[in-house]
Amino acid sequence: MAGAARKTDARLEELEARLGRNFANRELLREALTHASALDGVKTKRRSYDRLEFLGDRVLGLVVSERLLAEHQNEEEGELAPRFNALVNRHACARAARRAGLGEAVVLSPSEESQGGRGKEAILADICESVIGALYLDGGLDVARGFIVRFWADEFESTKTAPRDAKTVLQEWTAARKKGLSYSVIDQSGPEHAPHFVVEARIDGFDYVRGEGGSKREAQRAAAAAFLKARGVDV
Repeated sequence: MAGAARKTDARLEELEARLGRNFANRELLREALTHASALDGVKTKRRSYDRLEFLGDRVLGLVVSERLLAEHQNEEEGELAPRFNALVNRHACARAARRAGLGEAVVLSPSEESQGGRGKEAILADICESVIGALYLDGGLDVARGFIVRFWADEFESTKTAPRDAKTVLQEWTAARKKGLSYSVIDQSGPEHAPHFVVEARIDGFDYVRGEGGSKREAQRAAAAAFLKARGVDV
């Protein structure tokens, strides 16, 4: 156990160096990096990253919204929403986590680690938001904003050209072909603050396509994007 603790501390120090931030309260960072699997069957007062992820998700949304409003002052909500959705989703968070090297510092159970947990997109996305939450509590909004500006730089660059919403594109595609389109929630799981939805997009004459996300809308977009991608339609 002592050896594992030393290894974890070393990884925390390395991560702080990569982030350029020495935490005043390192326990916040430790909590932000602790996957629930690491606490299974262990008698401890430590928490997994769930609560900080809940906070970080909101901080990320605020910072991204502020920046979009500043950079696209002539756009209305309907134009800003697709940009926001492209920046605040599981895929964007996971990419930012990889840029920051967060996976190397995640605290996992041996079983989860053996299953490639450090590279799983869902875990990386969650950890990214929890680290944002920890940065916010430890240093305030400017510190959290600095992390987002730095590790979302490529994401912001990619959305300078207005992205098209997959649901809108699919609606246009099906309407042009006079095909019926509907969405159906087939599964909902997870805690209230971090739900997970599985949605099927149903298009007349085609196989059902599924999408997943943290909201019904996100899951619908994922299903629409999957259908369009399979048919070579750009979004």
